[in-house]
Amino acid sequence: MGTVHGVYLKYVGLSALSYAGLSYLSKNDKGSPLTTWQLLGYSAKTVLSLLTVPGRSSLAGNTVSLWRAVPSLILGYSVLINGVIALLFKLESGMWIIGKDRKTGQIPKWSYYLFFPFHLPTKFYTALHLLKDKKLVEKNGVVAHKCPVATEVQPGWWVGGCHGHELNKDWAGVIDLTVEFPETTIKRTPAYLSMPTWDGVPATPEQLEEAANFAVRAKEDGNGDILVHCAHGRGRSTTVMCACLVKAGLFETWEEAFDKGIRPQRSVCKLNRRMRQNLSAWQERFVDGKKGQ
Repeated sequence: MGTVHGVYLKYVGLSALSYAGLSYLSKNDKGSPLTTWQLLGYSAKTVLSLLTVPGRSSLAGNTVSLWRAVPSLILGYSVLINGVIALLFKLESGMWIIGKDRKTGQIPKWSYYLFFPFHLPTKFYTALHLLKDKKLVEKNGVVAHKCPVATEVQPGWWVGGCHGHELNKDWAGVIDLTVEFPETTIKRTPAYLSMPTWDGVPATPEQLEEAANFAVRAKEDGNGDILVHCAHGRGRSTTVMCACLVKAGLFETWEEAFDKGIRPQRSVCKLNRRMRQNLSAWQERFVDGKKGQ
């Protein structure tokens, strides 16, 4: 997801819309309107009755038509899943629940089945956002994409989104901050660091230090370019890149790295309040606190 502010509200909205649809189905009844819980219970009974061996069913009565049962169960499940995801966003925890492999960057099939109310709208929204980003715009007489897949903000240092494979480029190191997308450049780099964070949620000061050290080491060992990416290359990746540029000795502070090293080259990059707080905490503890030691 592209924005860095209040991203969890998208999942609150999805949960609310699902509940609204469920409420509509519960009232759209020829007889007495059903409560939401009654509709879910009768819907489950309807589906289970189809799986019961004829002659052994104890599920007769209190069922609804199949065309109402299936949508009701899907909407009810969406209420639950997106509500839980929204809560985890706010708590800034539970990234492991999606099941992304930290070594390969891949998301297992079971995750797509189990969390389809999360994955489907996320992929749909991202696809729409990608189409918008790929629109050509003219700036200072130069025609380019509104938001490139990735941008070289400093020589050898790239900030981008989750479609880095489109650049058809080898990398000395890749830092992947997404929970929601599989890594597409895993075969194009010898050094991969998966640091999953929810969209809009920054890496902790400790994670920033780990990522910055990884990037500097990978650049030295691989003698090539470093890609730091999130979903669209706006917030999460920018936060980490600020720390990387300071750790590499290109800038004294993360503010300078952001204002002079990143934003002039990639204007879509933004930092929310939590990202700035974590960067300041990282700067104080791991940069300023080590001066003179």
